[in-house]
Amino acid sequence: MIADFESVEIEDVIKPRVGVVGEILVKFHPTANNDIVKLIEEEGGEAVVPDLVDFFLYSAYDAEYKYKYLSGSKRAKILGNATINVVEMYRSVIRKALKNSKRFEPPTTIYHLAEKAKEIIDLGNQTGEGWLLTAEMIELIEMGVPNIACLQPFACLPNHVTGKGVAKALRERYKDVNIVAVDYDPGASEVNQINRLKLMMSVAHRRIVDNVKKFNENIALEEASISEQK
Repeated sequence: MIADFESVEIEDVIKPRVGVVGEILVKFHPTANNDIVKLIEEEGGEAVVPDLVDFFLYSAYDAEYKYKYLSGSKRAKILGNATINVVEMYRSVIRKALKNSKRFEPPTTIYHLAEKAKEIIDLGNQTGEGWLLTAEMIELIEMGVPNIACLQPFACLPNHVTGKGVAKALRERYKDVNIVAVDYDPGASEVNQINRLKLMMSVAHRRIVDNVKKFNENIALEEASISEQK
């Protein structure tokens, strides 16, 4: 399947990659997020949505923390680790195939995500998407997706803490990170949501133009230096 997708001809166009993270329903359901993926594509971007499997692995991994630091049972910890091992065994085949791909990135393990999240937030944040939300943003940034739309239902306190709440720390750690938090609620203005996303996309497009300009300037300087040496 990967070979089939890589054989498809694509246009040589540089598009800003936009990660979509947030509360589980709002992130995946187009009705809940007013079809944000379509909007990103209409604005000339490439939407990158983390997979659903990590959410279940995150839930299984939490039993380890609860057993060590809270009142979690050893049985739950063993079952959680067993679940992770079984799922990762099947994912290893996919990971190997994607690692050799030229267009796709292999998924990281839940252990890797947990280690990355611990650099910014405690793994005791397990309500809602908890520390996984922070980990997904870090994963996206490190795989070359600096533009992130963080979605949550209005007044979803856990996701405001582990999503919007860590945005400042992420901006301080990673250069040129472009994060926008968007609240979704039946009473919220869709126009406001769209405007926030359009503003993020305009910044993303401008940065691509600036990066291309800097790249061309560096090439010109290198060519001039080579000519002087000759």
